[in-house]
Amino acid sequence: MNLLDSITISATGLSAQRTRLNIASMNLANANVTRTVDGGPYRAKSVVFTAEKYRPEAEGTGFEAELEKAVETVKVAEIVEDPDPFIQVYDPGHPDADAEGMVSYPNVNTMEQMVDVMNASRAYEANATVLETAKSMALKAIDIAR
Repeated sequence: MNLLDSITISATGLSAQRTRLNIASMNLANANVTRTVDGGPYRAKSVVFTAEKYRPEAEGTGFEAELEKAVETVKVAEIVEDPDPFIQVYDPGHPDADAEGMVSYPNVNTMEQMVDVMNASRAYEANATVLETAKSMALKAIDIAR
C-alpha cells in the first residue's frame, strides 16, 4: 500500500463522517417540528455505512498483497428513517393537537444525537489526522529526494 492509498482511504472516511454529522445536525434542528411538508411530524434519520474492499484484485502472495486485499473503505449505503413511534404530548392549545389534545412530536432522541455528533466529529478528526500525517510524510520524502 502506498501513500496515495492511505489518503484515498482517509478521504472516504471523511466523506462518510461528514454525512453522519449532517444527518445528526438535521435531526437536532428538527427535534420539535410537528408539521413537515408531508403533513406529519419530522421522523429521525440515521446513516448506514458499508465497507467495500479497496483493492480486491491485488495480486501477489506476500504480506503487502494480503494487506491490500484486506483493506476496506467506508461508504454511505443509505440514509434510513427511524421506525420508532412519535412522542405523544398532551397540549390541547397546540395548533397540531388532535381531537383528544395530543400532539405528535418527532422521534428524535437529543441525547443520542449529541453522542452521534461527538462520535462522528472524533472519527472525522482521526481521519483528518491520518490525512495530515500522509501529507507530512510525502513532503518529507520530497525533501529527502532533493
